[in-house]
Amino acid sequence: MPIYAYKCSSCGHAEDVMQKVSDAPLTTCPQCGAESYSKQLTAAGFQLKGNGYYATDFKGGSAPKKEEAPAPACGAGGCSACAH
Repeated sequence: MPIYAYKCSSCGHAEDVMQKVSDAPLTTCPQCGAESYSKQLTAAGFQLKGNGYYATDFKGGSAPKKEEAPAPACGAGGCSACAH
């Protein structure tokens, strides 16, 4: 079952709640009773580790470099030295 983070916009009460995906979202704050209790956006709670796709392809953090267009030749009006 996933764990959802909830926060009340009235009193600021925050709590993590374990719910089924099919359960309706909570709306009533258990602290103050206001109808301003809502789910918060949180980061995913997992890391990719081991000898799989992540470890072999992106562990170093460098993506394949894109080819850059060649610089224009001097005299073609592409550099600051050319007064065209």
